Amino acid sequence: MMIWPLFAAAILLSLERIVYVWAWRFPESFLTMCYQSIIGLRGTPIEVLQRLFYGFKVIQAAVFLGWCYVYGQSSPALVGTSAGALALASILILVGQILNLSVFYQLGTVGVFYGCKFGYHVPWCQEFPFSLFSHPQYVGTLLSIWGFFLIMRFPHEDWYVLPLLETIYYAYGAYLEQ
Repeated sequence: MMIWPLFAAAILLSLERIVYVWAWRFPESFLTMCYQSIIGLRGTPIEVLQRLFYGFKVIQAAVFLGWCYVYGQSSPALVGTSAGALALASILILVGQILNLSVFYQLGTVGVFYGCKFGYHVPWCQEFPFSLFSHPQYVGTLLSIWGFFLIMRFPHEDWYVLPLLETIYYAYGAYLEQ
């Protein structure tokens, strides 16, 4: 495996976690950026984080698909993927997306995008999926990522590299949000 694609992927995928940790740990600084931004991201912090969220998902998808393209030249996706791996991957993605959608349902846009850090009232939620995990959206996203790479790259030797990197990023982000 070449180091440059991994380095580029690591940098691009870290941007999301860096911004979210910034917004969580330094909300005043993030708020100032939202109202004085020269890069076209003006708005309330909720609006800015929501726009960034979609941008980060585009970056994440581009990195994942780019990885599959670079490392799949001699072995296309799904070739060699067993029925068992496909079934497990499908379950991971389904459970992951249920967790993600449940977080949005329980918290709404303001809650999901750190409204409590910017002065909005966000009631504490202990209902599903928060009854299972303290960071169910992170768990859901990671399950979906692992599922995607099980489908696209398993059993190739690189199949776990980006999911493991993302697991480290999300776990560290969750730790910093304590």
